[in-house]
Amino acid sequence: MWSVAPSDDYLRRHKRYEKKHSRELAAVLDNLDTFLTALREGAKVQQVKAGFLHPEPLGVLAIDQKGGGKALAETRLYVYPDEDAEVLHIITLGDKRSQADDIGLCREFVAELRKTKGEGSDNG
Repeated sequence: MWSVAPSDDYLRRHKRYEKKHSRELAAVLDNLDTFLTALREGAKVQQVKAGFLHPEPLGVLAIDQKGGGKALAETRLYVYPDEDAEVLHIITLGDKRSQADDIGLCREFVAELRKTKGEGSDNG
């Protein structure tokens, strides 16, 4: 059964989004729930097709705010699905301005995770 593992960075940003961008946060969390439900129902990560999912380097997925209502700021929730362990790592949360830094953080996160699992790194 898939479980969720939020990072410290995500938890910090979640608090800020609760106060300043609550509608965007609600939208990405609703989309996260949709994705997680599909995984828990047996879908493979690659099988889940949704307009709010975007592939990023190293197997990271960005979940956006689509479907959450009108006039929402572009927001991305970055997750890494570890299919072997059935753990969905929630890495960080950000907007268009922080996107490049967020993806860099995701690369570091996945590289470190793979190193601790003994998998080696992949520069995708």
